[in-house]
Amino acid sequence: QVQLVESGGGLVQAGGSLRLSCAASGLTFSNYAMGWFRQAPGKEREFVAAISWSGGSTYYADSVKGRFTISRDNAKNTVYLEMNGLKPENTAVYYCAGARWKSSISYYVTADRYTYWGQGTQVTVSS
Repeated sequence: QVQLVESGGGLVQAGGSLRLSCAASGLTFSNYAMGWFRQAPGKEREFVAAISWSGGSTYYADSVKGRFTISRDNAKNTVYLEMNGLKPENTAVYYCAGARWKSSISYYVTADRYTYWGQGTQVTVSS
């Protein structure tokens, strides 16, 4: 049974930083592209970042470029999202997701590309 478990969310002031983690089990992690998405209240789930199976390729939403960094440790079956310069509009539930790697990283920017999802972790940024 595949499980993705996010952690690291919390309350932070604007301008602060958080590091989210997503631990995967039940799959061959290095065969999967991994992504982070977020959903704010009353809004649709949106793409944040994706990383290739090896970590060699990454892709970011324009809104987070230069502030967020996605990375992975295949030895630990874990993907990370380092978030700096947080803004109140970044408040959302953040989800990690996994998809079998079969294409270029730009393929993985929409939610329908992903098979497995975590339960999410709340990030709240106060002004």
